[in-house]
Amino acid sequence: MIDDDEDVLLAAKLLLKKHAHQVIIEKNPKKIPFLLNNDSYDVILLDMNFSKDITSGKEGFYWLSQIIEKDPSAVVIMITAFGDVEMAVRALKEGATDFVLKPWQNEKLLATISTAIKLKKSYKEVDKLKKAKKQLEEDINQPFKDIIGNSPAIQQVFNLIDKVAKTDANVLILGENGTGKELVARAIHQRSLRKDNSFISVDMGAITESLFESELFGHKKGAFTDAKDDRAGRFEVANGGTLFLDEIGNLSMPLQSKLLTVLQNRQVTRIGTNSPISIDIRLICATNMPVEDMVHDNTFRQDLLYRINTVEIKLPPLRKRLEDIPLLANHFLGTYAKKYRKEVTKINADALVKLQKYHWPGNIRELQHAMERAIIMSDNEELDDQDFFFLNNDKANTASQDASLTADSLNLDDIEKSVIEKAINIHSGNISKAAKELGLTRASLYRRLEKHGL
Repeated sequence: MIDDDEDVLLAAKLLLKKHAHQVIIEKNPKKIPFLLNNDSYDVILLDMNFSKDITSGKEGFYWLSQIIEKDPSAVVIMITAFGDVEMAVRALKEGATDFVLKPWQNEKLLATISTAIKLKKSYKEVDKLKKAKKQLEEDINQPFKDIIGNSPAIQQVFNLIDKVAKTDANVLILGENGTGKELVARAIHQRSLRKDNSFISVDMGAITESLFESELFGHKKGAFTDAKDDRAGRFEVANGGTLFLDEIGNLSMPLQSKLLTVLQNRQVTRIGTNSPISIDIRLICATNMPVEDMVHDNTFRQDLLYRINTVEIKLPPLRKRLEDIPLLANHFLGTYAKKYRKEVTKINADALVKLQKYHWPGNIRELQHAMERAIIMSDNEELDDQDFFFLNNDKANTASQDASLTADSLNLDDIEKSVIEKAINIHSGNISKAAKELGLTRASLYRRLEKHGL
């Protein structure tokens, strides 16, 4: 509440502190920007006139505009004398929510504030829905959401999708990086009974341990330093729809335990609250890591694996579905020729042969990038074999050959250690590039480095 009359401020605080969690009073309106920068308020009560300008209301209009500019969803109640009603009505047109007359009746003031608080809650709910809608649209509008291929390997995946989609069974999608795990998850959702509700995707490998609970379960305003607003977690946003947890193999054991508890109880509790919220989701998870081996090594909980893999779908790497490469290449050709306004219309036979002979460690994602680069650089209407440069191919082959020559035995651990050493050396110690070369995530490579004492 901002008013230049200290007696009014004290009287209001005595009345309102019985009904509010916190009441802030301020005599000087120039402190409004500071107050808004440091906190958010359910309701702001603002006097129409201050000491410099007793009757015109100009100061009230000015500070109202400053508040609305700073926070368009602010709920502002103007405080005015009886003779200022016309100005108060004008204030409503300029963004105020309501006004109260001095001297006020306590019951009337409380009722006005109560109504304003309900309005603020509705603003927050609308804002939450808008954010959920925006996130949903961003997810839905991802490029290349259709799965392309006619090979027996991908047809088997289609059959599994059709069988599992109409159920609510939890699905675990296994496959190397770039094989299209998220596309399969979306396809399951689009064919499910939940298709009209949200599909929320979460990259577990990108969430830090400290933000895990906030991102997935939500938090209450003030629960920690940066919690400036109440926030729904991904589980809540996905309620009624599908939650896709990508790279679930990257979770530490403590985070696996927290996730398992939520999945077992079908409830989440926001940080800073003690009130559990029931959730109804379809869970789909994905990883490029050997989770069964991780269970054996005690780095992945067996009970969590049982919970998430009611059905497993294993995606084939691109080198196991070479007959799909022409289809995929032509799909990307059409997409990028249009995007970059190029006149490239076809790929010749030599180029397709070259694409099918390459081993594609980065799978479909690498093919996509190769096609994009070729189209950008091409000055012709037709792509030929000279438009494709696979530098990683030579490096990978060299690393593989060197490993076979230097490994002390045929033991797989020895060979893995040698190949990792070669990849690290090739990329001068750059972990990100070495991980990409090996078809691993950074976290997976770090685990293997620790395993081999590198």
